[in-house]
Parts: sequence; C-alpha cells; structure tokens
Amino acid sequence: MCGRFASDRPGQQLLQDYAATAADDAQEWRGSYSIAPTNAMPIVRERVDSSSGELHRTLDVVRWDFWPSFIEKKTKPNFNARIERLTTSGLWRGAFASSRALVPMRGYYEWTGPKVDRQPHFLHAEDGELLTAAGIYTARRVGDDWMLSAAIITRPARDASGEIHDRMPVFLERDVWEEYLQPGKLNQAGQEHMLELLTAESDRVAGSIATYEVDRKVNYTTRVDPSDASLIDPL
Repeated sequence: MCGRFASDRPGQQLLQDYAATAADDAQEWRGSYSIAPTNAMPIVRERVDSSSGELHRTLDVVRWDFWPSFIEKKTKPNFNARIERLTTSGLWRGAFASSRALVPMRGYYEWTGPKVDRQPHFLHAEDGELLTAAGIYTARRVGDDWMLSAAIITRPARDASGEIHDRMPVFLERDVWEEYLQPGKLNQAGQEHMLELLTAESDRVAGSIATYEVDRKVNYTTRVDPSDASLIDPL
C-alpha cells in the first residue's frame, strides 16, 4: 500500500455500520476521497471502562501517522505497519498486543509507470461494498489533551492487488471484527493466533479486490479536493 485511500462514508453512517458510539465529534466526519499520511481518518476501537467494567466500541477520528509517546520527535510519518514485523518491532509490538482498530475505507490508490507520468489505480471491493482494514493505534499527551494516531497493517499483495503493487492492506470480514477488536493485552500465543487470523482472513478478502484506472488529478496530494467524488471514477 503506497499511501493514499478513500473513506467516503459519513460518520453517522459509520456509527450504524460498526454498531459504535461517537467519541468527541467523530459523528461529524464527512468522508474523504483522498486521505494521505498525517491526515485525519476514522477508526473503530473497543475499550473497557475502568470504573464500570463496561465494554465500549467507539468511532474516533485520528491522525494517520502512528506516533507513540516514546517517540519525541519524528522525521517521517509511520503509517503502514508490516504484518511481518508486528510482533518483533518495538514500534508496533505493544499496540498490536493491546490497541487494535478497524479502518473503514472505500478503497485505496496505487500507481504504475514512471515517476514523471504515474498512472493511478483505485483498488476496491468487487461488489462495491465498504472495506475494513486492520489497524493499530496509540495515544500521546499533547498539552492537556490526548492525541490518537494509527497505522494500517499491510501484507504482501496477491490477486488483482498484486498486479499493481507488492503490498496491500490487511482486510477483515465482519465475522472477525469482534475478535480482532477485543481489548486486553495478548500474550505471545495470543499474538501468534492473531497473526494467523489476519493472514487467513485477508487471504479470503484479497480475491474479491478489483481495480481500475482513475484520473491523474489524484496524483497531486496538496492540490486535490478530498471531497471530490470523481477522484474514484473509472476512466
């Protein structure tokens, strides 16, 4: 996955899709057809209330740039977490064990051709339905507030995705959302089981990904209008 995706469904609809409640003003999310690293994006996560013991599933709008509290200064964004390093990298290991999230997306962009004339492709569910990627998140104190940030988990691409790029997001079907989001820290065995789950489920979804070429206007991150639905129109 190169670094851009579309998550066009508004917050109110996402609340229904994921049976979640809104954190802060997440219900005001209007959707975007061009989300780049460090931009805002929606995620779904679960937490246990420390006082009541109740489980809460929330929709949050977070920064797409994983920024844990132990990193004071950053030189580049960390937005994709390779599945091969989730249990071995000090950057990802803690979040994978205890802070997993879902990332709703309509699809994502990849490019082919020379840098001077790159052709963008939009990869999406063959049936047109919303895709759900696996992610991890973290929180850091910024002044008096907490800033949430997240990364999307990627894997080697296959099927149609593999024809365009060598990496793709790990996508999950609805029937495993609850297991993936389950709060509480996974031990080593639990982490290995979760890796197996991610691999098996994303293998299943990969075969249903389709792709088509889109207009080159999507190439210009700083000039593109994120609310422009024609960004994902096929040529």
